Amino acid sequence: MRERIQEIDAAAVAEKRRKEALCAFVQECFEERKEMRKSFDGKWQLALSFLNGNQNVRVTELGDLVEDEEGYEWQEKQTYNHIAPILEARLAKLARVQPTVSVRAEGPEESDLQVAKLSSKIVKSCFESLKLKDLVLQATLWSETCGSVFYKITWNGAAGRVVGGTEAHPIFEGEAEVSVCPPFEVYPEDLSAMNLSEVRSLIHAKAMHVDEIAERWGVTVDPEPVRVFSGESVKNPRLTEKEKSDRYAMVLEYYERPTKTYPQGRLLTVCGKELLYEGALPYTNEKRNMRGFPFVLQNSLNNAGSLFGSCVVERCIPIQRAYNAVKNRKLELMNRISGGVLAVEDGSVDVEALSDEGLAPGKILVYRQGSRAPSYLDAGSIPPEYNREEDRLLNEFVLISGVSEVMRTSIANAQATSGIALQLMIEQDDTRLSVSAENIRSAVREIGTKLLRLYKQFAGSTRLMKLSGGDGEVEVFYFGAADISADEVVMDTENELTETPAQKKAMILDLYKLGIFADEQGKVSERVKARVLSLLGYGSIEGGQDITALQMSRAQKESLKSLSEEIAVSEIDDHEVHIREHSAFMLSGEYECADDRARERLKQHVQAHKAALSLATGV
Repeated sequence: MRERIQEIDAAAVAEKRRKEALCAFVQECFEERKEMRKSFDGKWQLALSFLNGNQNVRVTELGDLVEDEEGYEWQEKQTYNHIAPILEARLAKLARVQPTVSVRAEGPEESDLQVAKLSSKIVKSCFESLKLKDLVLQATLWSETCGSVFYKITWNGAAGRVVGGTEAHPIFEGEAEVSVCPPFEVYPEDLSAMNLSEVRSLIHAKAMHVDEIAERWGVTVDPEPVRVFSGESVKNPRLTEKEKSDRYAMVLEYYERPTKTYPQGRLLTVCGKELLYEGALPYTNEKRNMRGFPFVLQNSLNNAGSLFGSCVVERCIPIQRAYNAVKNRKLELMNRISGGVLAVEDGSVDVEALSDEGLAPGKILVYRQGSRAPSYLDAGSIPPEYNREEDRLLNEFVLISGVSEVMRTSIANAQATSGIALQLMIEQDDTRLSVSAENIRSAVREIGTKLLRLYKQFAGSTRLMKLSGGDGEVEVFYFGAADISADEVVMDTENELTETPAQKKAMILDLYKLGIFADEQGKVSERVKARVLSLLGYGSIEGGQDITALQMSRAQKESLKSLSEEIAVSEIDDHEVHIREHSAFMLSGEYECADDRARERLKQHVQAHKAALSLATGV
């Protein structure tokens, strides 16, 4: 018995040492990667600082952000922030990038088409419930400021509907979650990789509340000083280190791709000297059900031979420094001209009183008899080179950032008087943004792919989801993990920057005026009118809808319903509209893939509409 107890104690000691070794390994990797990434940290801190107007700072050789050396007391050190409006203009343009995605079918068979259609609904429902548009805007702010940002796509088993358990201990069905991770939090092993698929391992370092750590992992850890960088201030964290250390600790998640030693990859979660989790990579979110990182990278501008990207803010910093210097020197000259430099003979006046009170209008100045009266020195005028340099730097802002005055100030250029010239300038701005916009679209496509693979892994046998329809109705559908076999997400639309909503509406109106939508008799059908109104944004009006649009919607629903059951003709149906909509559905691939009985039902339904129309018109 004693030998058995000794064996158990020895095993416990060995297990404790093994966990301590894993914690030391992760902490050592973290410190190495912090040192390796220090130059990027300095650039990101500097970019955040300049964006927020704190521009009298610089980065040392060690990557630390420090204040510039102080000059004379009278020297001006004002900042004139041109970077912020440039970034705001770019964000306003990039906010229009809201890609619509779908899932491509794996083959032409009916089952493949149905699976792709279901998968598309799942992705779109996830985008709606996760409010992905807001997350993309938040991530784009980080990528445009620092050059890079990461999305983290995970599965939360304690979210979603309650499917079992007790009131005290409910069981949830789980939901996917997407969060935005600033570049400060991610430490990859290889900084020279061009994408995350080439990175063998990475560390996600995040400051978490000690109570949250205890609730999530059941381990009590000691708080520690942590430093958090935010958009509010880079010099000072959101909280001071002392305040932060009272409540927070740094949690390190070490992700390692599958290898021969670890065929399913490895995830180690460490906080200080505590090993919170050890296991395989949790998600099969890569091709062929392989396990991978739950991260998606979004760069503003890609750099050759670098995982992290660059941004316009970084490129504008030298110009902003030069502009601040010119403006401050001009301000000093103006102060010297307006305030003047007073020359007095030694001992002729009370210098201290003159320095404190100055020369106010109407002041009686008493100076020593026989001495020279105080006088102002000639301060000259502002050299014209200052104005030319200021204009040159303003033009250089446009050249480097690609944001013209039209885009930044919403004021037309005085030299461009024609509409064509203004349109060309706007198109040039959009062209400079196309690379950043495409990076956003690629990130959204990758997010959709990973979300779909998460539901394929965790959805279970039956799951309910909701999706808002185009007519304002909510569609409810059921699916299971086995129903998801297609996971190739593609874009439904082209780049949104190529045409503005106003341009699209103007084009539709021009086509309408040219008679493109009219039939052979020169008339525009009610169906086409409803479609044009929908494209112009007037498809539905609050409090009611056009009768034609309602008839079209009813006919489309009847077409889908007829595939599974008999549909009767109603006396309130507009038979012409229903015949057109049913005929359009009969030309679709979904009708062709239906069985013979379903197709025959719809044919008989159309014949019933034709008979009712003939009876009503007498034709």
